[in-house]
Amino acid sequence: MGEKGEAEVEWFTAPEYWMSRLVFQRALAVVYLFAFLSAALQFRALMGERGMLPVPRFVARVPFRRAPSVFHLHYSDRLFAAWAWTGCAVSVALIAGLDGQLPLWGGMLLWLVPWVMYLSIVNVGQTWYSFGWESLLLEVGFLAVFLGNDEVAPPIVVLFLLRWLLFRVEFGAGLIKMRGDACWRKLTCLDYHHETQPMPGPLSWFFHHLPKPLHRSEVAANHFTQLVVPVLLFAPQPIATAAASLMIVTQLWLVLSGNFAWLNWITIVVALPAVDYGVTRGPSDAPLWYEIVVLAVAAGLVALSYRPARNLVSRRQVMNRSFDPLHLVNTYGAFGSVSRLRYEVVLEGTLDELPRADSDWREYEFKGKPGDPRHWPRQFAPYHLRLDWLMWFVGLSPAYAGSWFGALVERLLENDRDTLRLLRRSPFPADQPPRYVRASLYRYRYTTWRELRETGACWQRTYVREFLPPTRLEVAVQRA
Repeated sequence: MGEKGEAEVEWFTAPEYWMSRLVFQRALAVVYLFAFLSAALQFRALMGERGMLPVPRFVARVPFRRAPSVFHLHYSDRLFAAWAWTGCAVSVALIAGLDGQLPLWGGMLLWLVPWVMYLSIVNVGQTWYSFGWESLLLEVGFLAVFLGNDEVAPPIVVLFLLRWLLFRVEFGAGLIKMRGDACWRKLTCLDYHHETQPMPGPLSWFFHHLPKPLHRSEVAANHFTQLVVPVLLFAPQPIATAAASLMIVTQLWLVLSGNFAWLNWITIVVALPAVDYGVTRGPSDAPLWYEIVVLAVAAGLVALSYRPARNLVSRRQVMNRSFDPLHLVNTYGAFGSVSRLRYEVVLEGTLDELPRADSDWREYEFKGKPGDPRHWPRQFAPYHLRLDWLMWFVGLSPAYAGSWFGALVERLLENDRDTLRLLRRSPFPADQPPRYVRASLYRYRYTTWRELRETGACWQRTYVREFLPPTRLEVAVQRA
């Protein structure tokens, strides 16, 4: 290689991060796979043609410029299924390293495919896709397009943008806590969080019963990891590696303590490129067209970062906001406030002709949402149970149920096959739907060690009030 080529490599690429890029790309492809798999297996009941929030109804009222998606051109359940399963196939190809077998431009196009495909899903997903990790996956996925493959060493500017993204994710989450609920400043939030978090995991009961001094230590460590450590991402190695590694360990701790879909996993993925694995491949010249494209995209993303950066320093900081329809640069954050009590909406149905308090009410069981007090939570993350998550929000406030809850009740009254597939168990045979469905609000709390030994139940629940009176099919259709 001539002197000119070596000089170009020195300022544009970082050969010492070759292994960092490889690990990052394969891990990101795995997250993509879970995202597309979640879409493929759940979309019919949530937003299909007969879903609770149908895509055709959405695209009829929302213009393409506000929510760019291929489904503005045409929608059918068959097309969506093919789209999502194709996304799964592309993700598997990326996991297998197909991008490395293609020329540079081909590898970039291959990484662009899942980004375009998932953007089309998120932009018509409505409330089912309103979670911050959807935008985070899209922002990370867009940067991955320009990270290159084996033909070139990783571009320094893209590695920097990934660190800038990780900084915003962690620092934004830290600031929203310090500006939000006072329990974060008092170091007491974890006295409640493990019990009231959206979807507990199999170890959450044990985390809740850790000694309170340890909970305070956890909160203090979280503040350090989110408010101090992110700054060290921009320090020289090995400090940046140590900072990223500490963030990864913190995220793995959160993986053990709850079910947060792929939020923790995508955060870990973003941290991987900052880790120096000590493996360097010989530098290779970056084509001029590649340098121009990468630098132009980087300049655009830096410009778009103005509003998210301003949000970080704002006293009115918001969480999980996208400032453009392509979700290129976003704001993030979680649990600015922590609930002290857990309320759950329990759905029940009956075959009785006239619903009464003493009727044979049978409870629907969700896969991840607490229901039967004796049913121990399971591990689902990074798979995303979208209906279960929205049911947690409904327990916080009925306002979250306005757009889709009536449609859910209607489909339960119909014994809709696609809807019942979202549940762990339906109490009614496929050929005998309930005549009435009702919903009740319960207060849930973890049992004590003694109660667990005596009853085998991890939850204790207390009836609070009626949430939805007994409803038959005609009334549910009107409400939907």
